[in-house]
Amino acid sequence: MSAGYSATVGNKGRVVIPAALRERHGWVDGTVLVFIEEPDGVRVISQDDLLASIRSQLAGTDPVGELLAERRAVAALEDLE
Repeated sequence: MSAGYSATVGNKGRVVIPAALRERHGWVDGTVLVFIEEPDGVRVISQDDLLASIRSQLAGTDPVGELLAERRAVAALEDLE
């Protein structure tokens, strides 16, 4: 769903997020929002949604295991020298 909203930057950089947008995304008082600068603008996402997205992208991978295997391979090569 796409919709357009506008807000004005106020005193001390404050911006009021339109109520309909807050309600649709479940942003309540105290929700931490993350601002991600992109080439064509700024993306706003809740910290919880960002973490869920990252976890989803990493699902089924083992970055720690991959890093350890890589380090072990480097160490093995160094032992041969």
